[in-house]
Amino acid sequence: MDFKALGLMAGIEIHQQLDTKEKLFCHCPTTLRETEEHTGEFVRYLHATVSEMGEVDRAAAEEMMNRRQFRYFAYDTTCLVENDEEPPAPMNQEALEIALQVAKTFEMHPVEQVHTMRKLVIDGSNTSGFQRTAMVALAGVLPGDGEVETICLEEEAAQRVVDGTFSLDRLGIPLVEITTSPCMHTPEAVQETARHIGMVLRSTGRVKRGLGTIRQDVNVSIKDGARVEIKGVQELDLIAEVVRREVTRQVNLLAIRDELRARNASVGEETHDVTALFAETNSSILKRAKSILAVVLPGFAGLVGREVQPGRRLGTEISDYVKKCGLGGIFHTDELPAYGVTAEEVAMLRAHLGAADGDAVILISGSVEKAACGAKQVRHRARLALEGVPEETRKMLDEGNTAYMRPLPGAARMYPETDVLPVTITDERWSAVEVPELLSDLARRMEEELGLDPAVARQAAYSEHLPLFRAAVQAGIRPNLAARTVLGTLKELSRAGVAVEAVADQDVLTVLAAVEAGEVAKEAVPDLLTEVAGGTPAAEAVEEHAGGVSAEDLAAIVAKIVADRIEFVQDKQMRALGPLMGVVMEEVRGKVDGKKVSEALRAEISRVI
Repeated sequence: MDFKALGLMAGIEIHQQLDTKEKLFCHCPTTLRETEEHTGEFVRYLHATVSEMGEVDRAAAEEMMNRRQFRYFAYDTTCLVENDEEPPAPMNQEALEIALQVAKTFEMHPVEQVHTMRKLVIDGSNTSGFQRTAMVALAGVLPGDGEVETICLEEEAAQRVVDGTFSLDRLGIPLVEITTSPCMHTPEAVQETARHIGMVLRSTGRVKRGLGTIRQDVNVSIKDGARVEIKGVQELDLIAEVVRREVTRQVNLLAIRDELRARNASVGEETHDVTALFAETNSSILKRAKSILAVVLPGFAGLVGREVQPGRRLGTEISDYVKKCGLGGIFHTDELPAYGVTAEEVAMLRAHLGAADGDAVILISGSVEKAACGAKQVRHRARLALEGVPEETRKMLDEGNTAYMRPLPGAARMYPETDVLPVTITDERWSAVEVPELLSDLARRMEEELGLDPAVARQAAYSEHLPLFRAAVQAGIRPNLAARTVLGTLKELSRAGVAVEAVADQDVLTVLAAVEAGEVAKEAVPDLLTEVAGGTPAAEAVEEHAGGVSAEDLAAIVAKIVADRIEFVQDKQMRALGPLMGVVMEEVRGKVDGKKVSEALRAEISRVI
């Protein structure tokens, strides 16, 4: 696909949670909880309000089409601010300091005063119906010709548990929103830019790590298409594929538009009640519906079922709009007969509606109220198909496809937060902000100064265990031993089910110091850490393994093991060394360095063969 010829323009918004002690507008900890630990719950109905511009935001208006009750889990670590029953506290200065540090790293210009705004959000992810956000800096620099347009400090949304139930532990955690200009023109460039921004954020050492702590929204458009915002891309490696599939979608929607125009297609204004036609149907979905409505789309036959993304069709896009009314979807004549609807029923439907062979018919079923809402949505989305690509906010699906969420919000969604005072960024404060060393530079420096393999140096620099690695090296631990333990052994033990989270950093340092002092062999590290994870104090575990084995005792142990397996040794010759290493190491219980065991074993095998 020639993205340049298609006029691809893409930008990204990155939302990164900050690792602060307290939330952005209250003093609650930024600790995530298990939902089973909730200590209270309550419900809310959310409504959009008219903005200062006298308008209701179009995205919020659509969210209100289906009046829903939202349920919230509260904890002993949340407060009345999260419940929207108490005014917010002043802005968390630790969070603002981190946002300024990120801004300075991108060579941005801070605003003179940080003003908090309310951004209308009534999808249930906030108890108040709005998200607090504050612009901190403008005009940053990215590699190449890229540009960071803005950086904002925002409060994180509540986490969805299921459907309309949300957990308040995440609500209010500070995050930075970094928005680029539409300066990227290939899917790979979008992914690389996201990777660079993520590296800069981690370079501060003050952002949260793990799944869900960073999310990317991707904005995509092509020539004659429209700007589409794809929300919540959590996997970095999927970003390029998401962009490719959105470009494919827009190309296909434009082709459908051209075909519709060539056919002089239109959208029927009338909604037909066909409930009685299906009184004897065997379709389980239609049989239980109180109301079955039909919309005729003249000239749409064959195009409703045309694929726009892998496994998704124009009919799927219409269905996504109908779901905003609380319905499960639609039936359309490009896919019927199916789902229990017979060919005879389709013919009867077409005859009843006077639909020609070139027309498509959409069926909407449900309660009287929801079906009527769905019919309006069908006509709305079909009219958009005649125009081409609608501006939308979409959510990412598996493998990079996307589905409709809501229209793109407009300026009417923002209005001032009057409960939070502005914060002045003085020249002195900005000058005092320190720019961190980038992890990419740190990796190169560790490679040169510590003699680490380039891959290991990069892994250490980018690891969330970097502070522990640095502490180990500063304590005199050999860099390779520290890297092997911190980056490898802990992960391997965790995969084996060992509770490594119970092992404190100081415990790891105690164990490694014992290895360096020759008290225990490095081969004993996994066993020692496993014992510590099980509750044994680190010093006690080291003492049990300490004492060593003399050269004479080691030679005697090796000689006995070889003698007991003499036929195996004579058969395998020196190839017996590998299998017998494990036997000897098990015998000496990690009290002898593996190199010494290997030497003793090699000498004994050489002697007997």
